[in-house]
Amino acid sequence: METKELLKKVRKIEIKTRRLSNHIFSGEYHSHFKGRGMTFSEVRKYQAGDDIRDIDWNVTAKLNEPHIKIFEEERELTMMLMVDISKSESFGTRVQQKRDLITELCAVLSFSAIQNNDKVGVIFFTDQIELYIPPKKGKSHILRIIRELIEFKPKSNGTDISEALRFLSSVVKKKCIVFALSDFQDLDYEKNLKIAANKHDLTAIRVIDVAEESLPDLGLAQLQNPETGSVNWVDTSSKSIRRNYENKYKEFVANFKENCLKSGTDYLDLRVDRSYTKQLLEFFKRR
Repeated sequence: METKELLKKVRKIEIKTRRLSNHIFSGEYHSHFKGRGMTFSEVRKYQAGDDIRDIDWNVTAKLNEPHIKIFEEERELTMMLMVDISKSESFGTRVQQKRDLITELCAVLSFSAIQNNDKVGVIFFTDQIELYIPPKKGKSHILRIIRELIEFKPKSNGTDISEALRFLSSVVKKKCIVFALSDFQDLDYEKNLKIAANKHDLTAIRVIDVAEESLPDLGLAQLQNPETGSVNWVDTSSKSIRRNYENKYKEFVANFKENCLKSGTDYLDLRVDRSYTKQLLEFFKRR
């Protein structure tokens, strides 16, 4: 992609997602994630209206007068974006590809974070770690992330969520906010998901194209696996084949949700052909 065209795309995404972040998501991000880490500051005398749960009973007993503990918010947090850039994310039959939606979501979340003076880092993965951008603050850093989301060409096509989660645990030692953005078309990542969720505040955002949910009746059709490149002829006019496909898809979705629930990971499904604004807002408020 030429530099001029790339900058134009970056600017377009910045304008759209920054506006959403400024007017909608920043306050929700702040109210949900801020105040979760508190550090002890000082002790002072109890005043009418103070929360009795904050009373320091040791100091109160010594001075024979009620005192409370004062805490300060740990203002600086770190957000990590775990971004699946495997070949299946280039799939899209409505409006945009899954990767386009992931790019917008990453931009919205990043701008929300930097407005709260937080750092943002990114892990791009396929079935290997493709790129790691360490957490930093500032608009120029976010614009670099958006540029990479648009232009980065992965070396591999497959998906290995376990490898990405292991890498996250190895490079980010302090508890942080993690958004994993993927279609989660992978197996056997439950153990590493649980390890990461125990250490971090982890949310899995599953990006979906409606065409993945069921097979249309197109007669004899040639279908290709985007990650392996394998091609198969499928008789989509067969009701049993279409039903079997839908059952397999439902099983896959149920497995994803079960993995999240067992590990304590929040999850959210977003479709490429629907506005994510309302769903993301409702998700923050529900949390």
